[in-house]
Amino acid sequence: MATTSSGEQTAVHGGRHVARALRSRGVSHLFTLSGGHLFSIYDGCRAEGIEIVDVRHEQTAVWAAEGFAKATRSVGVAALTAGPGVSNGMSAMLGALYNRSPVTVLGGRAPEMRWGSGSLQEVDHLPFVSPATKSAETVKDPARIAAVTAAALDRALAAPSGPTFVDYPMDVVFSEAEAEVPEPEGERRGPAEGVERAAELLAGAERPVIMAGTGLYWERGEEELRALAEALGIPVYLNGMGRGCLPADHELCFSRTRSKGLGEADVALAIGLPLDFRLNFGAAFGEETKLIWLDVAPNELRRNRQPDIELVGAIGPTLAALREAAGNPDPARTRAWVEALREAERERREAERAELEDDRAPLHPMRVYKGLAEVLDRDAIVIGDG
Repeated sequence: MATTSSGEQTAVHGGRHVARALRSRGVSHLFTLSGGHLFSIYDGCRAEGIEIVDVRHEQTAVWAAEGFAKATRSVGVAALTAGPGVSNGMSAMLGALYNRSPVTVLGGRAPEMRWGSGSLQEVDHLPFVSPATKSAETVKDPARIAAVTAAALDRALAAPSGPTFVDYPMDVVFSEAEAEVPEPEGERRGPAEGVERAAELLAGAERPVIMAGTGLYWERGEEELRALAEALGIPVYLNGMGRGCLPADHELCFSRTRSKGLGEADVALAIGLPLDFRLNFGAAFGEETKLIWLDVAPNELRRNRQPDIELVGAIGPTLAALREAAGNPDPARTRAWVEALREAERERREAERAELEDDRAPLHPMRVYKGLAEVLDRDAIVIGDG
């Protein structure tokens, strides 16, 4: 609701309600390709101080929103005009779903009052958007725009995070109404049940490893990961957005010896990643390896190797609980294992030296990596396309 100079509250148009919901959740940027169905949302964003970033294709808008989400660990927002505008963003939405990226897509929509009359770009988006998102909804009452938009943003961030979708019929989003933006409900999530047995295995292991992925990053569990690894002397491998959650120059961070580390471990802790093709459907771990799997949602890949212990709960608190339950095991028990992996890492890196220093033309790709390593800041964000 707007307030007049006399203190009276007045109704505002639906686009302003959208923008107020965005601002209430800390959204600073809206990625879009301009379309007439979205003009009231643009007006609202300008009034509320949200920066509008105009791109050249709707799919780019959703990818930009996902990139923003990945870089900030906050929700990224894209706005797509009705019909082909929304359908153009589908591949990016599906990618965000599998990447667990918190993205909210706002869609334009043909007027509700003329639905079925053949209005411009009159398409019902929900049937094809729903399978690619956590939730999809059409708002048909201007007084509900703020609440529905805020809920979509909250749902995108709720574990497991992922994309959500809301569309607004033109006649609804251009109409005025009085409404308040509800406060976030907040998540109350604790550690997984059953950490005692998992902690016992890790504390007694002589060749333990940790394999952590994207779920760790979204859950902001990097400090708890580091504390657990250091306390128990466990080598760590990272993939996906998990890269960087333990510094690459940390003494327990390994990258060149993943096959050896996972294959020869006696106990492995897999964190925030599916046992899919990237881990050979679970077969990357040794046949005799005791496998502990931790994530915010139950394992859905039931045709692949199943973990010996499945932990479902908030990742950071669960890692902290594992650290506490493990006690203070003798750090010497893993020393030979860590040194063996470190020596194997040194050998692999030495074997790469000839390619890193290869000065032939055309340029060898490894020379590019060497050059980048010389100029990139330690905490630089590197985007790979291919």
